[in-house]
Amino acid sequence: MLERTFCHLEGIGNVTESKIWDSGISNWSDIMKGADMPFSDARISALEKGCSESLERLKGRDPRWFADRLPASDQWRMYSHFQDNIAYIDIETTGTDAHSCDITTIALWNGREVKTYVQGRNLYDFEDEIAKYPMIVSFNGKCFDVPFIEKYFGIKINAAHIDLRFVFRSLGITGGLKGIEQYFGMDRGDATGLDGYFAVLLWNEYEMSGNEEALETLLAYNVLDSVNLENLMVKGYNLHIERFPQHDLVPILEAAVPDNPFNAHIGVVDSIRRRYPSGGSFRKF
Repeated sequence: MLERTFCHLEGIGNVTESKIWDSGISNWSDIMKGADMPFSDARISALEKGCSESLERLKGRDPRWFADRLPASDQWRMYSHFQDNIAYIDIETTGTDAHSCDITTIALWNGREVKTYVQGRNLYDFEDEIAKYPMIVSFNGKCFDVPFIEKYFGIKINAAHIDLRFVFRSLGITGGLKGIEQYFGMDRGDATGLDGYFAVLLWNEYEMSGNEEALETLLAYNVLDSVNLENLMVKGYNLHIERFPQHDLVPILEAAVPDNPFNAHIGVVDSIRRRYPSGGSFRKF
């Protein structure tokens, strides 16, 4: 889909992009070959220049260039070209204010390996790991995870960033991560019902008592928040391409879900729920 995209070019919105498609042009190469277009010579020249640079940026594996130019709702278009080197990330914290709260754990799934980072153990190893990826996928990460990470570590994440909240919102599918997982029938097993507020309680239990089962339950929950992003990304991409039947695009197959290296301990969950029966209101989204 990316090679059929024109709305990242200066002066081209979705309406003009549709006019380009309607004129019989399907991709950048068509424009480079001098296909007829119902535009002024100046607009055609700008399109040729933009398509030439787009081809070079794609060959150079530069997703950030496209991410900087595509609206958040259209950044799903990059996915099929760069899916082989993506970090699916999720963080857990002690609250929602990056200025006064801490990151407790981070989960990263790269399509091959689950990596986890824990405050007081290896949290700062995340800095070197995240720098390896030209693209990241998150849910609400543009508003929460990435600003929190950048503030906490004092770094700048320069990767292209597909935020699934915007991908699904443009499809009319709204709500939080867990709600969208339920919409697609995704099962969280023993971690079903846990949320961001409970993640805080699990960390507090671990920090105050050294309960390793509380930490493992938190990591099991955090890992699910990360690994489930891959197939949500695939679902979002496939739903979007259905809206463009004229391009005859091929859906992406869903990936095998990796085994979670951590277990959610029901006994710990039940114990905490008895102590906090009313729950809380903390949500990342």
